[in-house]
Amino acid sequence: MFEAAPHPLRVATEGGFRVARAATSPAKELLESRDWKKDLEEQKERIGRWQHKLYADGRYSMLVIFQSLDAGGKDSTIRHVFTGANPTGLRVTSFKRPSETELSHDFLWRTTAKLPETGHIGIFNRSYYEEVLVVRVHPELLRAQHLPDPDSPTIWQNRYRAIAEHERHLAESGIVVLKFWLNVSKKEQRRRLLARIDRPNKRWKFDPADLGERAHWDAYMRAYEDCVNATSRAWAPWYVVPADDKPYTRWQVAKLVNEAFERIAPDFPSLDRAGAEELEKCRKVLERD
Repeated sequence: MFEAAPHPLRVATEGGFRVARAATSPAKELLESRDWKKDLEEQKERIGRWQHKLYADGRYSMLVIFQSLDAGGKDSTIRHVFTGANPTGLRVTSFKRPSETELSHDFLWRTTAKLPETGHIGIFNRSYYEEVLVVRVHPELLRAQHLPDPDSPTIWQNRYRAIAEHERHLAESGIVVLKFWLNVSKKEQRRRLLARIDRPNKRWKFDPADLGERAHWDAYMRAYEDCVNATSRAWAPWYVVPADDKPYTRWQVAKLVNEAFERIAPDFPSLDRAGAEELEKCRKVLERD
């Protein structure tokens, strides 16, 4: 079963993560010392090579979950990090407001059908974590979920436990689970939202409802802090990635994906003696043809 290596951005399992101490941008001298766009190209190529081996190996798959506040950079990070992957072995699923059918099932139901098959990479743009983030900030949404006790004082702890057990099951089934919270500052979010208004080619992305969510900033910070503390595990780690500088963010995510591949080290299958002899027979048949 996959277990993540220690990393400065990885949330430990002891529950000591604090949002107030989490950086939204790397140190200035770090930003000035590297060409992150150039470095990203190398990481993207490595992801493509690992993906090829992942498929051939046939033992593992990978699930990459992205969470952030509005304008946190999820879409662009996914687009830039995984362009080196073969699209036939990659599926991106974006989870929006749940439908009536989805609300009539348990909160993990709608994501389960979208899990990656063996040898593939699956990406969740938002996920079942919305059920302990958005729904926690807006508990009135629980009324539509047909729960026996929506006012239970342990509902969030119960959901954290369900998520952790679900992810352990995925890990034991060969799914490498990586979770990225793109941690954008309130100041940078404001700048990006204004850019959506000011630039004609971005106006379609602006939703006035984002301003209402922005008003709940502190509540979201508390929800994220509790969530990542309760559900970060060695087999399903949370990484809190500084997201104010997009080139750095993309490089960091790509590097962490590659480091996870290194931990499981998928490879092309080798033939045993009988298989090698069979190939030699096939070679001779083709050479005589």
